[in-house]
Amino acid sequence: MIPWLETDSPFPDVSCALTEEDGAPGLLAAGADLSPARLLEAYRHGIFPWFSEGQPILWWSTDPRMVLFTERFAISHSLKKTLKKVQRSMSTDRRWEVRFDSAFDEVMRACASPRKDGAGTWISDDIVRGYVGLHRQGYAHSSEVWLDGQLVGGAYGVCIGRMFYGESMFARVTDASKIALAWLVHFLRANGVTLIDCQQETGHLASLGAVPIPRKDFVRHLRQATALPPITAWKPENLF
Repeated sequence: MIPWLETDSPFPDVSCALTEEDGAPGLLAAGADLSPARLLEAYRHGIFPWFSEGQPILWWSTDPRMVLFTERFAISHSLKKTLKKVQRSMSTDRRWEVRFDSAFDEVMRACASPRKDGAGTWISDDIVRGYVGLHRQGYAHSSEVWLDGQLVGGAYGVCIGRMFYGESMFARVTDASKIALAWLVHFLRANGVTLIDCQQETGHLASLGAVPIPRKDFVRHLRQATALPPITAWKPENLF
């Protein structure tokens, strides 16, 4: 059993999350709301919302936790060539652009769109409203890739202090989400962010250099990182 949270209920300690033996590893609680205040409280404690349409709000804290150390971000040879092409274009014909925070709502909506296989998404209208609220307060950010004036890829997440929590990505042209992520990782690394929360373990994340670490180590890191001063100027920088 997991606790049901009212709007004024605190989160239980993450050590209370269900385990593999319980059948839902990482599930911590249900209920409450998706207000910016609630979301910030969750992230500061290593908790994130994840639920499907028709379910109540479900809160998770996985163990182990998938993370990406910014110094270990893996760029393949082919992706490196693409990134150089995009950077050249940004300084010459400007067909390609990388921006931060110019279309946060649009990035979220794109991430919420059905995938090519027709599958739905967990990013509901309530989720969008909650994170747009965080964006307006300066906590949620988007990395965007534009081609000929059209948004073709992006990624978004939450940043508290020098801790970044990755949420979702999308691509409308090949490698656009990886381009957005590469610029974001480079920027975060340059601004003292050493670790990005990736939440759950997947092969795609592993191919980019992400690794699982014990939850206790993750929580220890985020307590230190979230106490640091926030990043104040979000502007893409050259990769090379």
